[in-house]
Amino acid sequence: MFRTIRFKLTVFVFLLLIFTTFVSFLATVKISNRVILNEIIKRAESLCKSSAAGAAYSLISGDALGIDHLVFKGKESNRDVEYMAVIDTKMSVMAHSDIRKRGEILKGNEGNLFKKNGDGTIVREISLSSGKSFEVSTPIVFKNKVLGTVIVGVNQSVLLEAQRLARHRILVILTVILFVGLIGILGLSLFITRPIRELSAGVADLKEGKRTRPLKVYSKDELGKLTESFNEMSALITNQKRDLSRYTQELEEAYTSILRILATAIDARDSYTLGHSARVALHSLMIGQEIGLKENELEELEIASLFHDVGKLKTPDAILFKNRSLNSMEYDEMRHHPEDGAEILNKVKPLQKYVEPVKHHHEYYNGKGYPDGLNGDDIPLYAAIISIADTYDAMTSTRPYRKALSKEEACRELEKGAGKQFHPELVKAFLRAVKDRGQPSFHPYLAKVI
Repeated sequence: MFRTIRFKLTVFVFLLLIFTTFVSFLATVKISNRVILNEIIKRAESLCKSSAAGAAYSLISGDALGIDHLVFKGKESNRDVEYMAVIDTKMSVMAHSDIRKRGEILKGNEGNLFKKNGDGTIVREISLSSGKSFEVSTPIVFKNKVLGTVIVGVNQSVLLEAQRLARHRILVILTVILFVGLIGILGLSLFITRPIRELSAGVADLKEGKRTRPLKVYSKDELGKLTESFNEMSALITNQKRDLSRYTQELEEAYTSILRILATAIDARDSYTLGHSARVALHSLMIGQEIGLKENELEELEIASLFHDVGKLKTPDAILFKNRSLNSMEYDEMRHHPEDGAEILNKVKPLQKYVEPVKHHHEYYNGKGYPDGLNGDDIPLYAAIISIADTYDAMTSTRPYRKALSKEEACRELEKGAGKQFHPELVKAFLRAVKDRGQPSFHPYLAKVI
């Protein structure tokens, strides 16, 4: 799961969305804080300026109650105003929101200069016992004469509360955006990876030879075109594979037919061995069926049996047709026919699987056979089967130098050779088959030979 494109794409885009949302949150909070701060300061400046304009007339007329009323109303109408005062040119408090400070000499609050306007309005960031605040001061001017100053103090706690509410709202909005974005990412990853998964499954099926239907095209974009191209390629490969398989089969059948004809021709060279290869194939199939070989294995055993003496094509007629015992030189020449047969078959790749049975069908179970002196289970199974079938047919066929044995006599000879010349279990299987069936079930290859 964690290696899928969909998972990787979802994680990548989701992390990118989280990063973008986080950066947006920081930027938005910073901007909102600045906007809120400017808005509060503007309100304080506006209050300060309007109060300075009203205070000018009260100072000229000596209306002390008017100045007190002005300060009281200004403080009460703005909850973010911590204090408000009117001082004369000597810094003496003429009116203050804290009535106890009236008449005091107001000491200037030193702080960081935040802003200074052309009309003389000054904004400073100061520190009070209640925390940091902004103090706005505007001169009271009448006919270009400074009569005093209006001072307004704004507590930053109001600003911080406003900023906290703004951050909360921004966080809620961005959380909703993040959730909606996640749903969109999952949908997008599904939309993108669905054709990729289809292509991946198609490639796997094509590799295993299971491609039976064209892939579904989900869109008309590049992935859709790629899917269409894959369908065309898959159809082409499947057709070529089918044709190649047919050509291979036809070629193998052609080679098989040629060598079958050659095997029959070998038998026909000597009237005493006519039909020998076909009979060996029949007897081999009896053993194969008795021990439970599969259909394809029986076919291979049958063809290997038909080819078992193909090496005799290279055996001189003088040796092959001699009606007396062979001398040592002639016997050595005759013993070479399994290797000659293997050499013939090895030149044709589709028939190379029959090389081992042909080469070793004269090996003995006790290791005294030829050409390699194999013993026991080292002898290929098909070769061990053919050895029994070949010997049985030889014993039950009349030759120039001896008469044929009866089936019962041949079976007794096979029993004597079990564990020496022949595989004992295969001999038992052959004897059971002879007793129970007498011949194998119908087989397509033999139908062409017999």
